[in-house]
Amino acid sequence: MRVEPQRPERPERAGRSDPPGLPGLRPYDGPWRFTAQADDASVPRLRHEVRDLIRRQATPVSDDVLDSLLLILSELVTNAVRHAALLSPEIGVEVSLGGGLLRVAVEDDHPYRPKALEAEPFLEHTSGRGLLLVKALTDEAGGVCDVEQTGTGGKVIWAALPLTPP
Repeated sequence: MRVEPQRPERPERAGRSDPPGLPGLRPYDGPWRFTAQADDASVPRLRHEVRDLIRRQATPVSDDVLDSLLLILSELVTNAVRHAALLSPEIGVEVSLGGGLLRVAVEDDHPYRPKALEAEPFLEHTSGRGLLLVKALTDEAGGVCDVEQTGTGGKVIWAALPLTPP
């Protein structure tokens, strides 16, 4: 199975001028959505697809920010595979670029909302270390992360990092 990005429709740039109603739109701005089976093989596959997408779009992102984003993505997809696959055989990944931020979100259909993003990373925990790593990497990059419930009862866990580190 090949993970294929699905890009929602958006106005294309005509020459160097901005599309009507979208001032400041850069060639790399926009959302891309990937779907994959909730299995172990999807972790490296999605990481490579997202890395290749960011490079293809010529996104002005530092190597440190990109490395952090890809590690965050790996942790979020791994959690979805390990903890949500029974109720969510397919997961969604969305990458958004815009407003100086690089955002990655992983969606599954499992209703459980993890509490690790609310915890303090330096306290000792016996589980949820992947999400604590997500929180620590996001904080270090000057970004934000959160978990939200979807309209279908599942969840989306996301992290947004500034394109340039603080």
